Amino acid sequence: MRERDGRPARVADVHDLSLAMPHVTVAEGSRENPVYQVGGKSFVFFRNPRPDAVDPDTGERYDDVIVIWVESDDDKQALVQDPDRPFFTTPHFDGHPSVLVRACRLGEVSHRELAELIQDAWLSRASPKRAATWLAAQRA
Repeated sequence: MRERDGRPARVADVHDLSLAMPHVTVAEGSRENPVYQVGGKSFVFFRNPRPDAVDPDTGERYDDVIVIWVESDDDKQALVQDPDRPFFTTPHFDGHPSVLVRACRLGEVSHRELAELIQDAWLSRASPKRAATWLAAQRA
């Protein structure tokens, strides 16, 4: 493993790793938040403050929530049910194949794990042909 893979993840890594995937476009969400897409389907985006994701002590809306798609509900539950992990969900995302993470807690995830999450998010949204082509290139 390269040394940088084990280092704590940063917000800049979300952008860099998302853009490193093939056929990615960046749409501008509301408040000019980036929405990373493949084939017109979002796989990572920076969410606006919403009433369903708030600080339990102050009631203030989180302004740094990142949404990352996952392959399945099992994958989602594995990430959000571990209390030692920074991933969470809200009732708004019940039944939605994604997890949420606050940017201020990304450092609890390694760069390597973030890369795997973003790659998996891309794979979950890419066309079967694009996914197969990318996976074949990784094995080469």
